[in-house]
Amino acid sequence: MLSSSKKPNHGAQDRDGRVEQDSFAGVPSIAGIPAPSRRSLRGLDWFIFFLADVQTGFGPFIAVYLTTQKWTQVEIGFVLSIGGIIALIGQMPGGAIIDAAKSERLVAALAIATIGCCALAYAAMPIFPVVVAAATLHAAASCVLGPAIAAISLGLVGPLKIGERLGRNARFASLGNGVAAAVMGTAGYLLSSRSVFLVSFLLAIPTLIALSRIREEEVDIARCHGEMPREAPVPGDTNVWHLIRQKPLIVFALSVLLLQLANASMMPLMASAVTARSSQWATVLVAFCIVVPQAIVALLSPTVGRKAQLWGRRPLLLIGFAALAIRGVLFATVRDPYLLVLVQVFDGFTAAVFAVMIPLIVADVAFGSGHFNLAQGIVGTATGLGASLSTALGGYVSDKFGNATAFLGLASIAAIGLLLILFVMPETRRTGMLATKEMAG
Repeated sequence: MLSSSKKPNHGAQDRDGRVEQDSFAGVPSIAGIPAPSRRSLRGLDWFIFFLADVQTGFGPFIAVYLTTQKWTQVEIGFVLSIGGIIALIGQMPGGAIIDAAKSERLVAALAIATIGCCALAYAAMPIFPVVVAAATLHAAASCVLGPAIAAISLGLVGPLKIGERLGRNARFASLGNGVAAAVMGTAGYLLSSRSVFLVSFLLAIPTLIALSRIREEEVDIARCHGEMPREAPVPGDTNVWHLIRQKPLIVFALSVLLLQLANASMMPLMASAVTARSSQWATVLVAFCIVVPQAIVALLSPTVGRKAQLWGRRPLLLIGFAALAIRGVLFATVRDPYLLVLVQVFDGFTAAVFAVMIPLIVADVAFGSGHFNLAQGIVGTATGLGASLSTALGGYVSDKFGNATAFLGLASIAAIGLLLILFVMPETRRTGMLATKEMAG
């Protein structure tokens, strides 16, 4: 465990001796762990922002780029499938790697360097063996980055402030996605589709610089792994099988699977419906349907993090599932393609809730176990399974019975998830003695 002999204060001294202030800096930590400085917190902000920029280059741009390189759709599909399979099976091993790491910053830096090299490989040698290797390495590196971000966040601010911090993370990720999509789309249009991957490679540099701004001594390793420092032990079983058998984790993983099962195919089905109704404006409308939820996430995520500590987790989960169910019903009934953009506001509500709630509830459940990041991998696997099944299920129902039936079916799955949270999922917010121990450290 990394700790400091200095007593925690309401700010952290920078090299020039000035005391830096932040919304988290006034929160004392257990066992003399210093409050995070403004430098580390801002470094985490920009790390997440630039990382979202880098990852955006590996989205739909891959299919566009490989098509321009005369690849067949079968070859493109094979490459995309490899990435999806590796991303699915790598969730739990990725979390376990972060739990075993002595420095989350180092693991994250190696993963970013790997992704940057993959982007360069796409641009330099778009031949089958190189692209397959790059897709595999990119997916594997991405499996550790999600847990690493959550772990660094938890290690910096501690369990009582992690909700607010995760909300801020979601805001910067959303902003990064939006900016990167605009920049890379412009670069692809003005230059070439190859330039998107060169931009991704170059963006890895400010990402690493931002990561270096996070001070290693302020990221407590014990808290990163969901442990408590030895000086302030909290009763709990650290056996991994005990963690996996916990009811809240099982129920939450199932609810996330239902969430993705209901959500993942809604946007592709809606895009197809918009194209059929208004082909001339389809591209613009779909673009707005992507931008609107991102804007809602950026606006609401910090509020979600704060309300999660005040209201508890379950009310917000219910709001997220309710918004998803309403969105499905509206997609089934609204015919005007322009009104569908407004319907996407509900997608923003759902995305804002779960961007914060997934790592937050995992942190609640895994607290004290030392296996926080493995638990993230378990929920990440449920996320991948739900998303994979959703596209196949939604497409099949749409082809057989029509889009309206498909949307109503997806809304019904969201309603089942809501009922699961309402009647089975326990509240995971920590209160009482444990919170007192943390504040009195």
